[in-house]
Amino acid sequence: MAIRQLSETLINQIAAGEVIERPASAAKELIENALDAGATRIEIATSGGGKALLRVSDNGSGMDAADLELAVRRHCTSKISETLEDIRTLGFRGEALPSIGSVARLSIASRRRDSAGGHEIAVAGGKIAHIRPAAANPGTIVEVRDLFFATPARLKFLKTEKAEAGAITEIVKRMAIAFPAVRFVLSGSDRTTLEFPATGDDHLARMAQVLGKEFRDNAIALDAVREEISLTGFAGVPTFNRGNSAHQYAFVNGRPVQDKLILSAIRGAYAETIPSGRHPVAVLSITLDPALVDVNVHPAKSDVRFRDPGLVRGLIVGAIREALARDGSRAATTGASDMLRSFRPGFQPNSQRPQTPWSAETSPSRPYQPTTGFGERPQASFDGLSMPTARAEPQFSPQPAAPEPNARYPLGAARAQIHANYIVAQTEDGLVIVDQHAAHERLVFEAMRKALHSKRLASQVLLIPEIIDIPEEDCDRLMLHAAELSELGLAIERFGPGAIAVRETPAMLGEVDAHGLIRQLADEIAEWDTASGLSAKLEYVAATMACHGSVRSGRRLRPEEMNALLREMEVTPGSGQCNHGRPTYIELKLSDIERLFGRS
Repeated sequence: MAIRQLSETLINQIAAGEVIERPASAAKELIENALDAGATRIEIATSGGGKALLRVSDNGSGMDAADLELAVRRHCTSKISETLEDIRTLGFRGEALPSIGSVARLSIASRRRDSAGGHEIAVAGGKIAHIRPAAANPGTIVEVRDLFFATPARLKFLKTEKAEAGAITEIVKRMAIAFPAVRFVLSGSDRTTLEFPATGDDHLARMAQVLGKEFRDNAIALDAVREEISLTGFAGVPTFNRGNSAHQYAFVNGRPVQDKLILSAIRGAYAETIPSGRHPVAVLSITLDPALVDVNVHPAKSDVRFRDPGLVRGLIVGAIREALARDGSRAATTGASDMLRSFRPGFQPNSQRPQTPWSAETSPSRPYQPTTGFGERPQASFDGLSMPTARAEPQFSPQPAAPEPNARYPLGAARAQIHANYIVAQTEDGLVIVDQHAAHERLVFEAMRKALHSKRLASQVLLIPEIIDIPEEDCDRLMLHAAELSELGLAIERFGPGAIAVRETPAMLGEVDAHGLIRQLADEIAEWDTASGLSAKLEYVAATMACHGSVRSGRRLRPEEMNALLREMEVTPGSGQCNHGRPTYIELKLSDIERLFGRS
């Protein structure tokens, strides 16, 4: 078979398959061009999820007639000259506009600030029209219509209009975080208007616009340098986590990236501080010499390759862990494995004792010499200590009128509830401390999982429907699975473009935090991102609902409630762990307790 030269149009269409995967890809390229042109105001309008219309307007430097003619031709760019070693702009390949023009109807109207008038050029399916004068404000307006009309096969691989519109929203959010001094406006017939006013140098204010105002109160500042690489940004405290990793943003020299190395480093930094299935919220900005990073790995420029990946990973992990340690009072880093260590006496084994001279004043074996006595004034400092929040009966029996002979209860009898969260039970050979919320969460989940395979779960109708305000794209995802959620006893309806009305909740959950439940379900469905994902993961949804409907921390339980919880745990498989992998109870044997007191 003879080798022949491909036509320019076909070459552009092949390139478009790599550069322009979906409407969001086109939006990303056009926004990057606007930012490279020095724009301080960028407006994006869409229709049909960006497939019917995508318009990006900016107030940047603009182009004259000669620039417009070259802009729609491949490998024509003003951003690099002869080398790829010093790339300081978002775009540089010179492929975006000709690739878009080869598969869509593209028009560009632009005017330089020092020019009396503007010019316009159009490209349809790779055919370039003549440049003509046009009335235009300083800056550039790029309009893309009928995306992929020239390559209809590509349309079959696109998602729904709502999904494509949501992807464009995500692109705008990432760009907005990277450039807080730029005002972004996203509007169109397929969405509600989204606006991010410029915040100047206040990066945290812009992050609050995108991630929510609660991020400002739960963020820890990052500022670290290692060799020639610097890291700035903000990391959320471990207790401020979400149901997916979509709230992790990374930037390299101002370029939004979704690099696996960076995301892996974030997971490593938060290891053992966040429950399984939860993800931290973080915004990281890495700055380094352009020669030390390759941004030309993929035409989409979302992946990068560092010359020293180990150095970058170490910097991220070290900076986040140092920040968490510095702000440890807000980080939940305790675990069940640390409990015994926290009870150990202050002395060390002989092999680990510090080599310091012995003195009677500092010896741990010195006689006790009280200096204040036990008068009323010294004892006043103990007034703040409260009694147990709830106490159990002296003797436990599940049926007080007719105790069961020779009954054995592995989790013992409840003796007290402390801090309105932990049940202390006495067993035959020790004691058990139970996290009441984690334990009940597991019990509710097992009951829901069992009911899933038999019939629709019973629900309770709310007297007044609860209205939950969430982003429009989250509303769309939830409503796609409204029927499946109804099988679990959760009935929801659309309440405007950005709100969900909760009308029924599962009866077995009792009082439910509807706002937290709906938000978490939206996060999980967004991560699965498939039409059938919820059907295949109903048990995960049941686990989420069980968490929000279980006995809450801070609720005082009666003795019979505490003992009933222990008895149900004893007969429920897997009750030793909650749905997130955390322990539901910790057991201390009497021999361990005696060892702590030096009695054995």
